[in-house]
Amino acid sequence: QVQLAESGGGSVQAGGSLRLSCAASGSTFSSYVMGWFRQAPGTEREFVARISQGGGLSDIADSVKGRFTISRDNAKNIVYLQMNSLKLEDTAVYYCAATARTGYYTWAYQSSLKYDYWGQGTQVTVSS
Repeated sequence: QVQLAESGGGSVQAGGSLRLSCAASGSTFSSYVMGWFRQAPGTEREFVARISQGGGLSDIADSVKGRFTISRDNAKNIVYLQMNSLKLEDTAVYYCAATARTGYYTWAYQSSLKYDYWGQGTQVTVSS
């Protein structure tokens, strides 16, 4: 069991930047693949990014590639989502997720069903 808590959300102008943080509990944080998902009103939760246990591998959704970066600090039990060049369509509640699943390239990481633990979410609102 791991507990996750997101922070860093807020309101920002289009073209601006924001960094989200997800703090995890426990002594085995480095054993989890971590992911970020988002959900806008009236839509299903969609994949944003994931990062391997050691932080050496990552996957970014095409919709945010080149603008968002995922990273982690295992010494601090924190995973980050750096969001640059924000667009109106980035407005959503952003969720941190974790899974102990192994074999980084062998599972459908874009599916929320592959993650076992979730934070409560943090709101990101982008305005023009």
